[in-house]
Amino acid sequence: MDRRVFLKNSAAGALALALAPGSVRAASLGRSSVSGDFSKAAPVAGTYDVVVCGGGPAGFIAATASARHGAKTALIERYGFLGGMATMGYVAPISEFAFNGERVIGGIPWEFVKRLEDMGGAFVEWPKGNVDFDIELYKLCAQRLVLEAGVDLYMHSSLIACETEGNRICRVIIENKNGLESLQAGRFIDATGDGDLAWLAGVPMQTDGGGELQPSSFCFVLSGVDTDSELMQRYMYHSGKKGSSECKPIREKLLTLKAKGADLPDFGGPWFNSVMHKGSVAVNITRASADSTDNRDFTSAELRLREDIFKFTGALRKIAPEFKDCYVSSTAPQAGIRESRRILGVHTVTADEYVSGMKYEDSISRGAHQIDMHASKGSGQVLVKLQQAAYVPYRALIAGDFPNLLVAGRCISADRKALASLRVQASCMSLGQAAGVAAAQSLKEGRAVQDIDTGVLVQTLRNLGALI
Repeated sequence: MDRRVFLKNSAAGALALALAPGSVRAASLGRSSVSGDFSKAAPVAGTYDVVVCGGGPAGFIAATASARHGAKTALIERYGFLGGMATMGYVAPISEFAFNGERVIGGIPWEFVKRLEDMGGAFVEWPKGNVDFDIELYKLCAQRLVLEAGVDLYMHSSLIACETEGNRICRVIIENKNGLESLQAGRFIDATGDGDLAWLAGVPMQTDGGGELQPSSFCFVLSGVDTDSELMQRYMYHSGKKGSSECKPIREKLLTLKAKGADLPDFGGPWFNSVMHKGSVAVNITRASADSTDNRDFTSAELRLREDIFKFTGALRKIAPEFKDCYVSSTAPQAGIRESRRILGVHTVTADEYVSGMKYEDSISRGAHQIDMHASKGSGQVLVKLQQAAYVPYRALIAGDFPNLLVAGRCISADRKALASLRVQASCMSLGQAAGVAAAQSLKEGRAVQDIDTGVLVQTLRNLGALI
């Protein structure tokens, strides 16, 4: 069988040319394929049952679930800590575990929340089940969870290639301070958010873009804030008991400034979020259209957004007494991402299915957050309430012709509107749990991921505490 290595168009491509001159071709997806021997350049660092790419909310839960179900599991993460958008994007709170006061997401994700709460690093806001968290304790709790499960961690490692036989992935190639390395596995889970592994392997992607992507937001922490004030006590929490979480008084002042010609960029919200420490809040206000899968575009957007952080901080000092002494104490390692690649899976979850709470025979996860579409320009936002808690089918986690690949998180098969709810962290955690269990089950049954007994999968998830 023809064995190929698919690489991102990067420095690795130049290496591939040196290794296998004349064998590189440009692919329509913007990848390069190499048919020569790549093993000398990327020696095998480990052989596993399951390799999870991406250590965000979907990824670290998927790795934990896989390992607890008997699979020898590795987790690849490009930063030196876990948590994804929570800890590298400062996206807070963890949204959302409950619908109309009833918790709809359970199992390992809820175990993680309770453990973080016991560490003094989380506060659950009912009835929505949003979770305020301490960013640093989140990192610690996540690493404890995966290490206790026996997961091998490959941190500071970037996924740059995958080797395939037909549509079966044989190994992934990573780059870190050790150089190029590869990991072999029987099953792979793409929890990169951007669908990087699926894209490298040639999985078809959704094409319902229809305009600019939802904007990225560069979140940050302000300290020196009067968090005991009436305004902050009203708008720093997102239980839903006091209405919208968007800080309308400050929003109106910012819009007035813009209307008068002030040099203020487009913004969302603003939303202020508890970080479990008096005097400090996480701020979600900046926005810029950006393609996180395009290095130049995302870099340019982040540079603009970093400038915007300090423009808004200066404005807040002037217009709100609660912020008169505030300062930027920390910016997220990267801008938060709402939308990028999504696979074209066996089933694509539509907004109509999602909002109506359609239940599938192979439902493996729930969702409680409203559809939340942010405008790429201006300060607009479209919200659509769910009629009841939503469901996600297993078929949205798999592509038809790729027998050993699952995806979890915001790169699953969903249309744009459904994604605008599915992308939140509690949902991603629940999807990761399902993917991890399914990967381990696929190995035990000796079947492709498309052919596993979904009845067994659903029952296993229920036994874990999943509320499906």
